Amino acid sequence: MSFSPHMAEQRFGYGNSTAVSPPASAAKMLASLSETDKAQADFPIPSFRYLQDAIVLRRRFASFARDNPESVEGRAALEKSRNILRGLREDRNRWFAQLQLRRINGHSGFRERLATFWGDHFTALGKNNLLRLATPIYIDEAVRPHISGKFADLLTSCVTHPLMLHYLDQNTSAGPNSRAALRRKGRLGLNENLAREVLELHTLGVDGPYHQTDVRELAKLLTGLAATRNYGFKFRPTMAEPGSEEVLGQTYSAKASMAPIRAVLNDLAVHPATAAHIAHKLAVHFISDTPPADLVDQVKSAYLETDGNLQACYTALLDHPAAWAHPATNMRSPDEFVSATLRALDVTAATLQGLTPKAMRKIFFRPMTLMGQPWLQPAGPDGFAEEDSAWVTPQGISARMEWAMNAPSRLVSALPDPRIFMENALGDNVPDAVEFAANAAENRAVAIGLILSSPSFQRR
Repeated sequence: MSFSPHMAEQRFGYGNSTAVSPPASAAKMLASLSETDKAQADFPIPSFRYLQDAIVLRRRFASFARDNPESVEGRAALEKSRNILRGLREDRNRWFAQLQLRRINGHSGFRERLATFWGDHFTALGKNNLLRLATPIYIDEAVRPHISGKFADLLTSCVTHPLMLHYLDQNTSAGPNSRAALRRKGRLGLNENLAREVLELHTLGVDGPYHQTDVRELAKLLTGLAATRNYGFKFRPTMAEPGSEEVLGQTYSAKASMAPIRAVLNDLAVHPATAAHIAHKLAVHFISDTPPADLVDQVKSAYLETDGNLQACYTALLDHPAAWAHPATNMRSPDEFVSATLRALDVTAATLQGLTPKAMRKIFFRPMTLMGQPWLQPAGPDGFAEEDSAWVTPQGISARMEWAMNAPSRLVSALPDPRIFMENALGDNVPDAVEFAANAAENRAVAIGLILSSPSFQRR
């Protein structure tokens, strides 16, 4: 099979749009990853510093309120503290809208899909009130700038980000013989969470060639990585384990600094097992739950030949005939299904940005949870499931159909002609059954809902 503009949008982006032309070639898709990130500029999300400043300010107000509970000033400070949390929850709604608008209006659906893919691969979640809201910022800051560069740079950016360190309890990890642990006499200990996920999820894979000894040695090597009280990044030499560590047979310097940490991450990034893990995961995500072995080998070879150059991996992926093969097999996740619908309907910025928090919950957050994918909230560090069986459940399919029937009319003032919408959303290969059902529907809302519920739209 050869390149298809419709498949480029359907399989590697967020579907067809009436307002944005599809890419003209696979080369154009790849080139778009190196161009200025216009979608991010047009629909920005603040940096992690924005959240850090809010944390500092809220902590100060809350502290003053605790010390002065009966005073007018104390009660005012408590209200200001609560308002900061309320404001950030409203910000989260705006960030959801901004991300959807990138997908609706962007000229590089491939970039948007890759940012989501890698954000999930390097899942990091906050575990307190304000940090629970941080995931969109983390993906924008730690993931998005590195999706077409070296995997080592992406790995380092994510592993050392304050949200990742917080999520995997690295902030309290101290080498058993570190100055901090000896001074506090057993009240600080080694935490293996980050080391285990780096090996098992981020690089070598769950079946990779490592042992518990490697996990522990890597955990010792990573000691010193930490976030400040206000969640800025900081290396703490007093918590670093003295002496050298051996990971996968390689000895790393005894120096308490970032240098050996960068070295071990770079070595893990170019390991053959990492190449195999990343190649298989890309092929499963974009092509099939059971991708052709030669496709995985092709991507793996590109990875190894370029020391983990992700652009080379994407080139190998798009060069394989399976990338353009019919029929579409992979099931769209709820997140992708919602975004593809918004793009097909050309939902406007004014509409999304004007929704109230209550409307956001009703139209998006609650339905997506019922579909099985609460927005950016996977159950664990392994992210959301890739296999179709995770999404093809009675409750999940029922929730999709209900959303498809009801949400479009809340998001566009006038629903499109179903015949035109069908051709745009599904491309040239509209199944007879879908065409008949849409034409026989009692009104436009039902017709649009049937098109969106059809396997032709649900799969890519």
